[in-house]
This record gives sequence, structure tokens and C-alpha cells, in this order.
Amino acid sequence: MDKTFIKDLRVRGIIGINDWEREQIQDMLINIEVFSDTRRAAETDNIEDCINYRTLAKRAQAHAETAARLTVEALANDLAKICLQETGVQKVIVRVEKPGAVRFSSSVGVEIERSRDE
Repeated sequence: MDKTFIKDLRVRGIIGINDWEREQIQDMLINIEVFSDTRRAAETDNIEDCINYRTLAKRAQAHAETAARLTVEALANDLAKICLQETGVQKVIVRVEKPGAVRFSSSVGVEIERSRDE
């Protein structure tokens, strides 16, 4: 299976369980890998046959900036569902990170994998 990816999408939104996190917008990094068969897109050279990564990025960003989830796990699951709604996507890996959330760490987060047949 082929992979289309979005690397280090930077978004800002409410995420976290602490009182200050519910009020202060934080930076997040989102990485998405969607798996599909790209042979038709390669043969036709037509964007209509491709997984449109711009569309996926915009949907992920809009959701992450407005969802105000408590946990990165919940946000990652939301984003996986959004990706799996795209025609042709069979599987997705989503990684959500909170840079600087833990002292002496560059980032913390979660990575999940979901498939259409689950």
C-alpha cells in the first residue's frame, strides 16, 4: 500500500487537562500518514484521483484549533476519523505532539494507527 503524508503540521489550540491549559492556546505538531493505492493517480496524473494532502491538512488544522480536547489521545482519534472519511484511504497513522509540555523534553505526544475495517 502507498503512503501520503503530512509532516510537522503546526497548529495552535486548546489541549490539556490543567486549568491554565483550558485557557491558554498551545502549539501542537501533527503528523499524518494515510495509506491508499496511488496507481490510478499515477496513471491518470489527475488530482481527482489523488489523496489531496492540502484538503487533509486544512481539515486537521481546523479541527485541532477548535476541538479543545482534554487529551492528545482524543484529538489523534478525531483526526484519524477525519482522514478515514476520505475516499480511498484504507489506513492512517496520526501523531499529535505537544512541544515543550514536559521539562527537559523537546516534545511529548501519542501516535495511533486506525484502519477502515476496524
